[in-house]
Amino acid sequence: MHAQSNPTPKTLGRRPAGLVTGQDRVVVSDLERTVLDCLKQPEHCGGLVEVAKGLWMRREAADPRKLVDYALRLDVGAVTRRLGYLMELYEIGSPAEVERLRGHLTAGYALLDPVLPPGGRHLRRWRVRLNVAPDELAVVIRT
Repeated sequence: MHAQSNPTPKTLGRRPAGLVTGQDRVVVSDLERTVLDCLKQPEHCGGLVEVAKGLWMRREAADPRKLVDYALRLDVGAVTRRLGYLMELYEIGSPAEVERLRGHLTAGYALLDPVLPPGGRHLRRWRVRLNVAPDELAVVIRT
């Protein structure tokens, strides 16, 4: 996999890092793609609160425009919802970037954290079910 001018959703934000053994190559992702992969499958990253911590800790290094561009190219509704909610909560990026995500929401709702049991209120703005307490996500800022 080499740098592409028009990468597919599978190769978006990823690049070969070199040889490991023989013919095997390691592919690494950039920060923004890593965040989106974690939002897509938080069960592999310790849950949404851990993803939120990582996003908060690396917010200065993350490119909000790239996060939004990648999310829209990946076209996974739950990722768009979770990213938009967290970007707005943590004030990452401009309001215009956040609105770009809102413009691509579909009618259904997604759990904010699919690792946790369903529960909590439905947040219409992002079409997520807040099964993680907003206070728990706000604590991330103070850690």
